[in-house]
Amino acid sequence: MTACSDGRGARAPFLWAESYFYRRLLEATGYFRPGTWQGIDPFAPFKDAELAGPAVDAELAALGDLPSDFTDKRAAALLSSALWGNRADLSFQITAEAGGSVASDLVADDSESLWAELERAVGGRVCIIADNTGRELLPDLVLVDHLLASGLAAQVVVYVKPQPYYVSDATMADVLATVQRLRTAPTAAAATIGERLWQAMSDGTLVVRTHPFFCAPLPFHDMPADLRSEFVGAAMTILKGDLNYRRLVGDQLWPPTTAFTGVASHFPSAVTALRTLKSDVIVGVDAAVVAQLDSAGTLWRTNGRHAVIQVDLRR
Repeated sequence: MTACSDGRGARAPFLWAESYFYRRLLEATGYFRPGTWQGIDPFAPFKDAELAGPAVDAELAALGDLPSDFTDKRAAALLSSALWGNRADLSFQITAEAGGSVASDLVADDSESLWAELERAVGGRVCIIADNTGRELLPDLVLVDHLLASGLAAQVVVYVKPQPYYVSDATMADVLATVQRLRTAPTAAAATIGERLWQAMSDGTLVVRTHPFFCAPLPFHDMPADLRSEFVGAAMTILKGDLNYRRLVGDQLWPPTTAFTGVASHFPSAVTALRTLKSDVIVGVDAAVVAQLDSAGTLWRTNGRHAVIQVDLRR
């Protein structure tokens, strides 16, 4: 695993160090102790401010520019929005162009395999392991609506963190706040999606779950049996974000040309990684692409400019 140092030579796996820091932060705020601050998300003011901000207003308005029917163009735009949701310079406004210029920033793109598998297993259960709330969770939930309303999925299960984590990671409260933001949007397209999601949560076609493991400093290879069993039989599990990617591939500095299927095959269902690159961990990139990116002299693995859509079908 990648590791960090305390400055005195002591080293720990990065997952352990990060998780320990945020656990201590919650402890310091009184999150776990009886009292006024027990169970209070210390990051909630930041989350609420982002969700209520003008940038979200603009993105909700831009939903009206997407194709209203369930076409391939709409599907591609919503997948792109979910992928780039945590990049501040991209939104529905750009991806309404069915990907637009962002396609050139993909260093691996298995999106055709993702859609083909969902169509092959049409009407199955799709799982999504969420990452951040706010401007990332919003397009994630719009993609969920597309999967359900188009019939590609009969049920979607969204997994969130059991407690505040990494400042902006999504919890159950964040899901409810985001759906409500959609429901109360002034534009018809966004409000309609919000109402469909609310109804889906009521009738069980959209389920939100969590597990203590999602705040554990461990890779997905070490999932406990009860959580692993929840993914068995899913048509597809979609993992969002950089941290989930690191946990999927073991948070190790693999050669970037290492096959994604070789390190992701331990997952108990077909799996798709939607991830913007914000850490050095990366696999599944063609050698020619790696050479081109390395020769450019930019920090392409960590600057958030590039992304991957990678699929392991578990055949």
